[in-house]
Amino acid sequence: MGCCSGRCTLIFICTLQLVLALERQVFDFLGYQWAPILANFFHIIAVILGLFGTIQYRPRYIVAYTVWAALWVAWNVFIICFYLDVGGLSKDSDLLTFNISAHHSWWSEHGPGCVRGEMPQAAGGRTTESHSYITVMGCFMDYQYIEVLHSAAQILVALLGFVYGCYVVSAITEEEDSCESLDTHTHTHTHTYRCALTHTDVAENSRN
Repeated sequence: MGCCSGRCTLIFICTLQLVLALERQVFDFLGYQWAPILANFFHIIAVILGLFGTIQYRPRYIVAYTVWAALWVAWNVFIICFYLDVGGLSKDSDLLTFNISAHHSWWSEHGPGCVRGEMPQAAGGRTTESHSYITVMGCFMDYQYIEVLHSAAQILVALLGFVYGCYVVSAITEEEDSCESLDTHTHTHTHTYRCALTHTDVAENSRN
């Protein structure tokens, strides 16, 4: 029962992480934030791996997911430090775009309540590569705090995933150890089956 409850909780956490990651990926794409886009891509793969491992009773996949969850927490701590200008980092730098563009967070111009205005350059100096001066006013919350809240939510869910991932791996391993005695009768790898199999189910698998 404990394993089932832990698995169900971990499945819910992984599903929630997928939703949050996809939401974040959309806004990072809109802001051309290439470093977060790449990190989100690996995060989505790791969460899918963890979800598959949880559903299919594959502890190695869940272990890989829990390792990534720890790395994901570290990455989001870095993002928080970046947007709060901690440790010599600056939110005005082009670090998250790999210094190949001057784009910033999508929320910097489209946050809640923000009114965006453009002041085009003079017609004589306008070229195909020129940019308009953009002013943003009336925002209910500065964009850096929106990014910090996103990262804080990611950290919270990742920590829950890490804890439940460790618990589920431990529970599955214990169940596998308790069923090892069945290997001598079935001649199969018991760890590929649920340890909740009854002796009747095991006998039927052996005949097949």
